[in-house]
Amino acid sequence: MSNERFGSIWDALEDTPAEAENMRLRSELMIALKRRIEAADINQSDAAKLLGVTQPRVSDLMRGKINLFGLDALVNMAAAAGLHVVMRVEQAA
Repeated sequence: MSNERFGSIWDALEDTPAEAENMRLRSELMIALKRRIEAADINQSDAAKLLGVTQPRVSDLMRGKINLFGLDALVNMAAAAGLHVVMRVEQAA
């Protein structure tokens, strides 16, 4: 077994830094959307109407099915939910 250390779980799981960064961003957006839906205390059907998607899509979001969501879709859903996505680009460590 290796004692290799990684900057994040995504760095450990993904093959490239680009894939790890994409997964990290998708993860953050999914967590924010899930928290927004939970804070609004609405059911998945109402959340689907709010986000402009189907109820099964909301179910996938709430269950953390990250592989089913792209960044564009998540940004669109965040905007529909009244969230403002801020992007900051920095030099990699």
